[in-house]
Amino acid sequence: MKSFRTQAAMIALTGLLGMAQSARADTAPAQSHVGDPISIGDGVSFDPMLDARLRWEDVDAGTKSADAVTLRTRLGFEVKDTHSHLGFLAEAVGTLALDKDYSAFPFAVANNDQYRPALATVADPQTLGLNRLQLQYATKALTLTLGRQRINLDDQRFVGSVGWRQNEQVFDAVRGQVHQGVFDLDATYAIQQHSIYGAYGNPRDYYSGRFVFVNGGVKDGPISLKGFAYLLDYDKTGFINLPSTRGQLDSSQTYGMRFATLLPLSRTVSLGLTGSFARQSNYGNNTRAYNVKYYLGDAALTAHNQTLNAGYELMGADANAVGGTWSMQTPMATLHKFDGWADVFLTTPNAGLGDSYVGLSGKFPKVKALPGLNYAVSYHWFGSDVGNVKFGDEVDASVGFRTRRVNWLVKYASYVAKGFGTDTKKFWLEADYAF
Repeated sequence: MKSFRTQAAMIALTGLLGMAQSARADTAPAQSHVGDPISIGDGVSFDPMLDARLRWEDVDAGTKSADAVTLRTRLGFEVKDTHSHLGFLAEAVGTLALDKDYSAFPFAVANNDQYRPALATVADPQTLGLNRLQLQYATKALTLTLGRQRINLDDQRFVGSVGWRQNEQVFDAVRGQVHQGVFDLDATYAIQQHSIYGAYGNPRDYYSGRFVFVNGGVKDGPISLKGFAYLLDYDKTGFINLPSTRGQLDSSQTYGMRFATLLPLSRTVSLGLTGSFARQSNYGNNTRAYNVKYYLGDAALTAHNQTLNAGYELMGADANAVGGTWSMQTPMATLHKFDGWADVFLTTPNAGLGDSYVGLSGKFPKVKALPGLNYAVSYHWFGSDVGNVKFGDEVDASVGFRTRRVNWLVKYASYVAKGFGTDTKKFWLEADYAF
């Protein structure tokens, strides 16, 4: 929180965003809303899409710091035909960097001045490109999607869109989803993973390979039981410019199960339970032989819109792996959702990672002055799976609310290193507008 110019830019642009959305709302017809689908024929609709996010992120990580103000805009449309059940979606994305006080990449990028190794990383590079381009057939029982698309599976622990970053992760894939009674099946075959580093993030702008995601199970009343299989086989050339220590080590096969239930204890009190178990081992082009386990257990007690939760997640490690101790990796996950918002553990340490956590969150629907008012606070204790090393502790906190059609977020993370990484503090102020 050190640059007056950065803060001034944030305030000014926030004001412009607010005035823009107010003007659009005031000029819209009384019977409709800005961004509503438009009928263009018998059963055919045109749905414009806009998603704008203005964010200030401040980082203090040991000897490095960063101060980033970025504006991300996604603009697109979707055309649907109710008779044929077909839809076509196209969406572009652009991120504008409003200052240069951060490094957009944690790795060297040729001929790109957004790599600034003296500064801390904020992985929101200035970029412009195609975000999604897909053709979809959708009924209540079957959905088929072909093209560049967003994929979020379960809690996004293994496959997700990394929606926290300004440039999201998308896949070139064919995906089928079947819903029949209490049974669901979700299967995807992808050939490219487009990363958060955007169009100018070579060599990590995208990764090619053969990726299979299968996720299915039953949901009967409050109980959900699923099985999953994720097979990641990265092309050898896809990692040619990455450090040799990584190589093909993200090629893996993961098989597991997930259980979730929500039990009503009274009219205003409920108990949510979630559990997951998986095994991961080397696959495809990965020359390192290893076998590790994954565990998750979480309990959440909700009363009067307030939730107290506690849990434990283990990303296991194999001390007998070929080449030395190796751990579970999830290179397609929405990693910011897990293991603390400071993002110290985006790559699982070789010795594995155990995360014991407790959190309190809630919302206040009766506060009319700040619609959508909500908060979340959590505390994490991190340690290794192999070697019994205490890595560090972290506290995270956030507050969100809405003014007209702008959603606001204030967020903070503080990691205290004990046996891994460096002390890290991060602060965010964000405004979102979408239709």
